[in-house]
Amino acid sequence: MSDDPIIIEDGGNQITVTSPDKIFFPKTGHTKLDVVRYYESVKTPLLAALGGRPLLLERHPEGAGGKSFFQKRVPKSAPSWLTTTEVSTPNGTTSDALVAADLAHIIWGVNLGCIGFHVWPYHADTPEFADQLRIDLDPSPGIGFEQLREGAVLTRELLTELGIDAHVKTSGSRGLHIYAALEPNWDSYQVRAAAVALARELERRHPDKMTAAWWKEERGSRVFVDFNQNAPHKTVFGAWCVRPKVSPQVSTPITWDELDTVVPEELTIVTVPGRVADGVDPWAGVATNPQSIAPLLEMSDRDMANGMMDAPWPPVYPKMPNEPPRVAPSRAKKT
Repeated sequence: MSDDPIIIEDGGNQITVTSPDKIFFPKTGHTKLDVVRYYESVKTPLLAALGGRPLLLERHPEGAGGKSFFQKRVPKSAPSWLTTTEVSTPNGTTSDALVAADLAHIIWGVNLGCIGFHVWPYHADTPEFADQLRIDLDPSPGIGFEQLREGAVLTRELLTELGIDAHVKTSGSRGLHIYAALEPNWDSYQVRAAAVALARELERRHPDKMTAAWWKEERGSRVFVDFNQNAPHKTVFGAWCVRPKVSPQVSTPITWDELDTVVPEELTIVTVPGRVADGVDPWAGVATNPQSIAPLLEMSDRDMANGMMDAPWPPVYPKMPNEPPRVAPSRAKKT
């Protein structure tokens, strides 16, 4: 089998895919070119979900299972046609990140060994507005996918009650992600505040099933509603993107009706193209129906008025106003 470079054209640009037969997934034998062909097959829904957004690259030069690293900064050797935008870290360090301007940009990343695209919650041309609410439902010890399904339904019920239309996808791993497209009215601090309020209300209503507890020692066997995925500068694994698992799983948008029967491990670069070819795009038109988080922000204001503090922030962030001590409760007691 020849492993000569392959030239792919997209959007008037040419991308040279080197070592196309390089194995990216040793267990299944899928190659770099297989991943490229997958992205070609889901181009329309992929760009509807990621188009125009900055991307964090999760690079696996030796394929899934090998050494890996995250890369925000586009290398200086990048082609001149590549679209980039300036992004920041929580401490203010800036770098030029790849923008999902078209499929050529995605394929360029795959050629570098990128088997994971993590996406900013704003468009590169309007970084002041976070236009997605992202709810990451994480399995705590003792929590399986059945409990995550139930947690997703409870989350949707609350959002629907508040007049917020939300959509679901598999994470490509063990979790579920719930998204709501937002009107361009709020920054990431406000969207995070809305997510904190949502998590706390879910815990109040379903204390034995859902938790907003940031510290793992306080979660118990409950579904954790990870509000900090909405913190400024945070990225979330992209819809329709291939995950560097043992098999080439895809973080796949699904319908709410599918939630009862979906098996995430079966959603791979082999099966997902068929769904798209059959016209299955559960997130079609989502961006044209943006939602308001005003009800959640009102809930947040009530929590603060009732004496609640902000929820803890991740350790890489500066200390925030009204944030409780950033120390696990068990350590705080010892101190």
